[in-house]
Amino acid sequence: MIILSGGTGTPKLLVGLKRVFREEELKVIVNTAEDVWVSGNLICPDVDSVIYALAGLIDEEKWWGIKDESFYTHTALKRLNYEEPMTIGDKDRATHIIRSEQLRQGKSLTDATSSLVRHFGITARILPMTDEPAAISTKIITPEGELHFQEFWVSKMGEPEVSDVYFDGIEKAKPSEDVINALMSEDVVVIGPSNPITSIGPILSLRGIREILKRKRVVAISPIVGTEPISGPAGKFMYAKGFEVSPYGVYKCYDDFLDLLVIDAADECPKGVEVQKTDIIIKNAADSEVLAKVIRDIIDN
Repeated sequence: MIILSGGTGTPKLLVGLKRVFREEELKVIVNTAEDVWVSGNLICPDVDSVIYALAGLIDEEKWWGIKDESFYTHTALKRLNYEEPMTIGDKDRATHIIRSEQLRQGKSLTDATSSLVRHFGITARILPMTDEPAAISTKIITPEGELHFQEFWVSKMGEPEVSDVYFDGIEKAKPSEDVINALMSEDVVVIGPSNPITSIGPILSLRGIREILKRKRVVAISPIVGTEPISGPAGKFMYAKGFEVSPYGVYKCYDDFLDLLVIDAADECPKGVEVQKTDIIIKNAADSEVLAKVIRDIIDN
């Protein structure tokens, strides 16, 4: 089974999917448009969140980074008057160093990720959407100017108003060969409850991806309950791109290929949109497993 993933929402779901399906059955295609080089190392926030979630190491308060972290290196750099744009934990930094060294040795981002996946004892396949490190950058247009996604979300804490979002470099980028092969080998694709604009949108914007999905059975889980995102800035981004902030707005993001949308039990969608209602808010591993079982039942029927 293929899962399209960004950060936060989908890693939460993967905890349950790992319990309900055999882990080695899972192939996770992950957004890389938020990747950024910091202090000489490539940070892949969404890829790392997927790794840490499947390894049981993710900080479940923030749903990024590693639990029980220390920040000695980040603090030491500040003492030397070097300001990192992100607060990077020591164990998390080790992941970035290993990835970056492998890239410098000529390995692809897919191969570097596979090496990390094996190190963390994960049997699922985790596939960066492209093998072109940091070639695509999610840019947020605000009254303060154009901001890289990490600057908007980390430095500015997501506070500026948003007038537009675009993916710089997407026209020249291409999905990795492994991503194409994985998609062609499976009949079912699940789009996790990540931000449809900046988490899933870059994957869908790669050449050929939407056309492939039109030939698959695609199930998406809404990251919106009522008129509010479950977490993160999805509402601002959907509004800026002209989508209603609602489950129906999520459907419209995917309507050219989507077969079924999983929405919250209290929500509605217009007639003609095939939906499955259930509790979609994931507060813990038990909630994640329940939602994963709903997805299994949808796929089996």
